[in-house]
Amino acid sequence: MSIKSGFKFIWEVLQVVIVALAIVMPIRFFVFQPFIVKGASMEPSFHGGDYLIVDEISYRFKIPARGEVLVFKYPLDKSQRFIKRIIGLPGERVDIEGGRVTITTAIGDKKLLNEVYITTPFSEMVLENNTLTLGQNEYYVMGDNRTHSFDSRSWGVLKKEDIVGRVVFRAWPPLDVTLFPAPQYLTSP
Repeated sequence: MSIKSGFKFIWEVLQVVIVALAIVMPIRFFVFQPFIVKGASMEPSFHGGDYLIVDEISYRFKIPARGEVLVFKYPLDKSQRFIKRIIGLPGERVDIEGGRVTITTAIGDKKLLNEVYITTPFSEMVLENNTLTLGQNEYYVMGDNRTHSFDSRSWGVLKKEDIVGRVVFRAWPPLDVTLFPAPQYLTSP
Protein backbone atom coordinates (compact mmCIF):
# COMPACT_ATOMS: atom_id res chain seq x y z
CA MET A 1 0.00 0.00 0.00
CA SER A 2 1.41 3.38 -0.98
CA ILE A 3 1.54 6.42 1.26
CA LYS A 4 -1.04 8.15 -0.95
CA SER A 5 -3.54 5.28 -0.59
CA GLY A 6 -2.83 5.16 3.17
CA PHE A 7 -3.74 8.86 3.53
CA LYS A 8 -6.82 8.31 1.36
CA PHE A 9 -7.94 5.47 3.66
CA ILE A 10 -7.37 7.58 6.80
CA TRP A 11 -9.29 10.49 5.22
CA GLU A 12 -12.24 8.20 4.38
CA VAL A 13 -12.33 6.80 7.93
CA LEU A 14 -12.14 10.33 9.32
CA GLN A 15 -15.07 11.41 7.11
CA VAL A 16 -17.19 8.51 8.37
CA VAL A 17 -16.36 9.40 11.99
CA ILE A 18 -17.21 13.09 11.42
CA VAL A 19 -20.54 12.26 9.76
CA ALA A 20 -21.39 9.75 12.51
CA LEU A 21 -20.62 12.31 15.22
CA ALA A 22 -22.64 14.98 13.40
CA ILE A 23 -25.64 12.65 13.46
CA VAL A 24 -25.22 10.96 16.86
CA MET A 25 -24.12 13.88 19.05
CA PRO A 26 -27.23 16.08 18.56
CA ILE A 27 -29.47 13.06 19.16
CA ARG A 28 -27.50 12.17 22.31
CA PHE A 29 -27.54 15.70 23.74
CA PHE A 30 -30.96 16.98 22.66
CA VAL A 31 -33.27 14.00 22.12
CA PHE A 32 -32.19 10.93 24.14
CA GLN A 33 -29.98 10.72 27.20
CA PRO A 34 -28.67 7.71 29.08
CA PHE A 35 -29.38 7.33 32.79
CA ILE A 36 -28.04 4.72 35.21
CA VAL A 37 -30.29 3.82 38.15
CA LYS A 38 -28.72 4.12 41.60
CA GLY A 39 -30.43 2.77 44.68
CA ALA A 40 -33.56 0.76 45.40
CA SER A 41 -36.29 3.45 45.28
CA MET A 42 -37.81 2.17 42.02
CA GLU A 43 -37.70 -1.58 42.68
CA PRO A 44 -39.13 -3.85 41.39
CA SER A 45 -39.58 -1.82 38.18
CA PHE A 46 -35.93 -0.70 38.02
CA HIS A 47 -32.84 -1.90 39.88
CA GLY A 48 -29.50 -0.31 40.69
CA GLY A 49 -27.26 -0.52 37.61
CA ASP A 50 -30.10 -0.54 35.06
CA TYR A 51 -29.09 1.51 32.01
CA LEU A 52 -32.07 3.53 30.79
CA ILE A 53 -32.73 5.72 27.77
CA VAL A 54 -34.56 8.95 28.60
CA ASP A 55 -36.64 10.80 25.98
CA GLU A 56 -35.91 14.51 26.46
CA ILE A 57 -38.07 15.90 23.68
CA SER A 58 -41.63 14.52 23.97
CA TYR A 59 -42.58 16.76 26.92
CA ARG A 60 -42.05 19.76 24.67
CA PHE A 61 -45.03 18.56 22.64
CA LYS A 62 -47.21 16.80 25.24
CA ILE A 63 -47.86 17.06 28.94
CA PRO A 64 -46.53 14.41 31.34
CA ALA A 65 -49.04 11.67 32.15
CA ARG A 66 -49.81 9.87 35.38
CA GLY A 67 -47.80 6.68 35.69
CA GLU A 68 -44.93 7.74 33.45
CA VAL A 69 -41.48 7.26 34.94
CA LEU A 70 -39.29 10.31 34.64
CA VAL A 71 -35.83 11.55 35.33
CA PHE A 72 -35.62 15.03 36.84
CA LYS A 73 -33.35 17.48 38.57
CA TYR A 74 -33.75 17.01 42.31
CA PRO A 75 -35.49 20.22 43.47
CA LEU A 76 -33.19 20.74 46.48
CA ASP A 77 -29.93 20.15 44.53
CA LYS A 78 -30.28 20.64 40.76
CA SER A 79 -26.93 18.92 40.11
CA GLN A 80 -28.48 15.56 41.10
CA ARG A 81 -30.82 13.49 38.91
CA PHE A 82 -33.61 11.36 40.38
CA ILE A 83 -35.98 8.80 38.87
CA LYS A 84 -39.60 8.53 40.08
CA ARG A 85 -43.13 7.86 38.82
CA ILE A 86 -45.73 10.60 38.27
CA ILE A 87 -48.63 10.17 40.69
CA GLY A 88 -50.31 13.60 40.81
CA LEU A 89 -50.85 16.11 37.99
CA PRO A 90 -51.22 19.92 38.07
CA GLY A 91 -54.40 21.08 39.81
CA GLU A 92 -55.03 17.73 41.52
CA ARG A 93 -55.13 16.88 45.22
CA VAL A 94 -53.12 13.87 46.37
CA ASP A 95 -54.25 12.07 49.55
CA ILE A 96 -52.20 9.24 51.06
CA GLU A 97 -53.80 7.21 53.80
CA GLY A 98 -53.21 3.65 54.91
CA GLY A 99 -50.74 3.04 52.10
CA ARG A 100 -53.28 3.99 49.42
CA VAL A 101 -53.19 6.97 47.07
CA THR A 102 -56.37 8.86 46.24
CA ILE A 103 -56.40 11.54 43.57
CA THR A 104 -59.02 14.29 43.40
CA THR A 105 -58.89 15.78 39.90
CA ALA A 106 -59.20 19.47 39.11
CA ILE A 107 -62.90 18.94 38.29
CA GLY A 108 -63.57 17.13 41.58
CA ASP A 109 -63.53 13.46 40.53
CA LYS A 110 -62.06 11.28 43.27
CA LYS A 111 -60.08 8.18 42.23
CA LEU A 112 -58.28 5.54 44.24
CA LEU A 113 -55.19 4.44 42.29
CA ASN A 114 -54.67 0.74 41.73
CA GLU A 115 -50.88 0.71 41.43
CA VAL A 116 -50.04 -2.76 40.12
CA TYR A 117 -46.28 -2.01 40.20
CA ILE A 118 -46.31 -1.70 44.03
CA THR A 119 -45.33 -5.02 45.56
CA THR A 120 -44.82 -4.11 49.21
CA PRO A 121 -47.14 -2.09 51.45
CA PHE A 122 -46.05 1.37 52.48
CA SER A 123 -47.10 3.97 54.97
CA GLU A 124 -47.29 7.72 54.96
CA MET A 125 -44.00 9.53 55.44
CA VAL A 126 -42.83 12.99 56.29
CA LEU A 127 -45.63 15.30 55.15
CA GLU A 128 -47.62 16.35 58.19
CA ASN A 129 -51.10 15.92 56.77
CA ASN A 130 -50.39 13.58 53.81
CA THR A 131 -52.61 15.74 51.60
CA LEU A 132 -51.24 18.13 49.03
CA THR A 133 -52.93 20.19 46.32
CA LEU A 134 -50.74 20.78 43.28
CA GLY A 135 -50.43 24.13 41.57
CA GLN A 136 -49.93 24.90 37.91
CA ASN A 137 -46.88 23.07 36.46
CA GLU A 138 -46.44 21.00 39.65
CA TYR A 139 -46.26 17.21 39.85
CA TYR A 140 -46.33 14.71 42.70
CA VAL A 141 -43.82 11.90 42.19
CA MET A 142 -43.12 8.73 44.14
CA GLY A 143 -40.77 5.77 43.88
CA ASP A 144 -42.23 2.31 43.30
CA ASN A 145 -40.43 0.98 46.40
CA ARG A 146 -42.39 3.31 48.67
CA THR A 147 -40.70 2.25 51.92
CA HIS A 148 -37.25 3.11 50.48
CA SER A 149 -37.99 6.16 48.34
CA PHE A 150 -37.07 9.77 48.98
CA ASP A 151 -39.79 11.52 46.97
CA SER A 152 -42.57 14.14 47.03
CA ARG A 153 -43.74 12.80 50.38
CA SER A 154 -40.45 14.09 51.81
CA TRP A 155 -39.43 17.15 49.77
CA GLY A 156 -42.69 18.30 48.17
CA VAL A 157 -43.71 18.98 44.58
CA LEU A 158 -41.72 18.66 41.39
CA LYS A 159 -41.82 21.69 39.09
CA LYS A 160 -42.22 21.02 35.36
CA GLU A 161 -39.03 22.94 34.53
CA ASP A 162 -37.02 20.39 36.55
CA ILE A 163 -38.16 17.45 34.40
CA VAL A 164 -35.34 16.11 32.21
CA GLY A 165 -37.45 13.53 30.36
CA ARG A 166 -39.37 10.27 30.53
CA VAL A 167 -37.90 6.80 30.65
CA VAL A 168 -38.70 4.99 27.41
CA PHE A 169 -36.29 2.06 27.26
CA ARG A 170 -34.14 -0.15 29.50
CA ALA A 171 -31.00 -1.11 27.54
CA TRP A 172 -29.16 -3.01 30.31
CA PRO A 173 -29.07 -5.71 31.63
CA PRO A 174 -29.57 -7.63 28.38
CA LEU A 175 -32.17 -10.04 29.80
CA ASP A 176 -34.33 -7.12 30.98
CA VAL A 177 -34.38 -4.96 27.81
CA THR A 178 -37.85 -3.36 27.86
CA LEU A 179 -39.91 -0.48 26.48
CA PHE A 180 -41.79 1.49 29.18
CA PRO A 181 -45.19 2.92 28.30
CA ALA A 182 -47.19 4.54 31.10
CA PRO A 183 -49.38 2.03 32.96
CA GLN A 184 -53.12 2.07 32.46
CA TYR A 185 -54.58 2.71 35.90
CA LEU A 186 -57.62 0.90 37.14
CA THR A 187 -59.33 3.48 39.33
CA SER A 188 -62.34 3.29 41.52
CA PRO A 189 -64.51 6.16 42.71
